[in-house]
Amino acid sequence: MTMRRSPHHAQAPASLETHSLRTRDGHRVWYALAGARDGVPVAVLHGGPGSGSQPGTLRLFDLQRFRVVLIDQRGTGASTPHGSVRHNRTDHLIADLEAIRARLGFARWGVLGGSWGASLALAYAGQCPQSVTGVVLRGLFLTSAREVRGLFITSRKRAPRAWSALRAAARCTQPAALAARCGATLQYGANEARQRALALAWRGYENAVLASATPRGCAQRRAAQRNARGVQRHARKLIGKYRIQAHYLAHRCWLGQTRLLSLARGAAAAGVPIAAVHGARDPVCPRANLRRLSRAVPAARIELVSAAGHLASDPALHARVAHALAAMFIPTVDEGRSGMRRAA
Repeated sequence: MTMRRSPHHAQAPASLETHSLRTRDGHRVWYALAGARDGVPVAVLHGGPGSGSQPGTLRLFDLQRFRVVLIDQRGTGASTPHGSVRHNRTDHLIADLEAIRARLGFARWGVLGGSWGASLALAYAGQCPQSVTGVVLRGLFLTSAREVRGLFITSRKRAPRAWSALRAAARCTQPAALAARCGATLQYGANEARQRALALAWRGYENAVLASATPRGCAQRRAAQRNARGVQRHARKLIGKYRIQAHYLAHRCWLGQTRLLSLARGAAAAGVPIAAVHGARDPVCPRANLRRLSRAVPAARIELVSAAGHLASDPALHARVAHALAAMFIPTVDEGRSGMRRAA
């Protein structure tokens, strides 16, 4: 479950080579390549669900040694039709990954996933281990009902005003029904003004929850307020984002914790190495998820980063994810200095 502040797709780097994959069921999936043509291929799976990729993710990689593939999952970012939940499930996303890998001519590639992207990365590696050289996870989301409940109910203590605004926009009187009410409001054909108000309130709640996690939270809240006018201009994009997110969360992303951890075990048994980096102050994905992964996959390399939150832009988290990527995929990196441990 990734939460993101900035509108999708800031100005892309000039070196970003963009393409799209047309699927048989009416989607066009956007993807882009960056880095060395003979570099180690790694697919980047964004969070949300529904958020879309960010070119800023490229800063995690040494682009002289990696070939990075950014992918906007169905209905997100630059993929079309935007916000569509038709033929949009986890199994479709996995099929898209395989189609893009085959088109690019990679026999195997690595996978980096953040939040929901971490869930998708584990599911993909579990179902297609022959296609994956390794998996690096940031901010692990296990697609459980417990986590969804935490987002819509428990986290209200972190941001009570923003949560009240979200509940009002959803016209919801029962906290337990908030997620379902948000999904219903964002369905096709619902009142557009109500959808806009809900999308903006949901974004405001996300920002407030994220800001609660770090000492910089007050400054982050002020920055979010300054950016509110810009977010208003992107309200239509936000409607699509949250329609997809509500759609996936209502179905536990067609995975659920038990199945997802089973897929992780299968990937590891097939020889796919797994590394996970998690912020100790992550307000979205519980730090206990790291322990759950280590119990299911004892060989997984895990790292809990103190004073770090959820977003990859957090400096401490960014540094450790970048190191995990190099340690996983670039043989010359001294893994003994990685700061990661083998899970007990």
